[in-house]
Amino acid sequence: MNERTAARLLLPEQPGIVCLVGAGGKTSLMFQLARELSAQGKRVLTTTTTKIFRPEPRQSSLTVLSEDPLSWLEKHHSREKAGHLTLAGKALDRNKLQGFTPETIEHLWLTWHFDWILVEADGAAGRPIKAPAAHEPVIPKATCCVIAVFGLQGFGRPLSEEWCFRPHIFSELSGLGLGETMDPGSLLRVLTHEQGLLKGTPAQAERFLFLNQADYVRLQERAHRFLHRLEEEHPGHFSRSAFGSLQQQLILNR
Repeated sequence: MNERTAARLLLPEQPGIVCLVGAGGKTSLMFQLARELSAQGKRVLTTTTTKIFRPEPRQSSLTVLSEDPLSWLEKHHSREKAGHLTLAGKALDRNKLQGFTPETIEHLWLTWHFDWILVEADGAAGRPIKAPAAHEPVIPKATCCVIAVFGLQGFGRPLSEEWCFRPHIFSELSGLGLGETMDPGSLLRVLTHEQGLLKGTPAQAERFLFLNQADYVRLQERAHRFLHRLEEEHPGHFSRSAFGSLQQQLILNR
């Protein structure tokens, strides 16, 4: 196993729109990628097509709310200036921000203000595992890469509201009964189902997988076994996979 940065392991070679879906650290991963890219002198936008918690200053030093982001960029943002910006449409309350439509994200990309646009494309209500509802994920058609995230703390837990966002949908996709253990087989079925985590991914977009919350050796071993089984049973479903602990800033590839 080799340790690398999140950006080296979880981003495509060519810049573009990258969407993050799933649960168990999606937002943390988005901001870690933004930090790494901006430290390389890249121009990075973080945003959402759904809702997002208002970033803390350590996550994003500049957060702007504008229901007309294209006009705001033309007036206030330099195409040449490197750095990281978070844009959202409006505040829903003290903690949550509303994002933009997929079409607006694509227009933001075509302004050439950014080398990378990182998009949180669904929600998980803080659970480590999720299954998508009919209306999500919300992925722009011009997306070049989709990163699916699962939290290892949900592996081996009962299928319930405590550990899984939308457990009834997870049950439908996996065939697992409510209250039964979310074993590797059921997690693989949700991960690879056509109505599962990557639903709506454009044909041209690469598919990457990140297993977060590998905070202990036991969880790292579990992640390694899971990725090995994934490749055996669904070869080529993901073009790249990794696991690690965002809390410990540890990213490993298999």
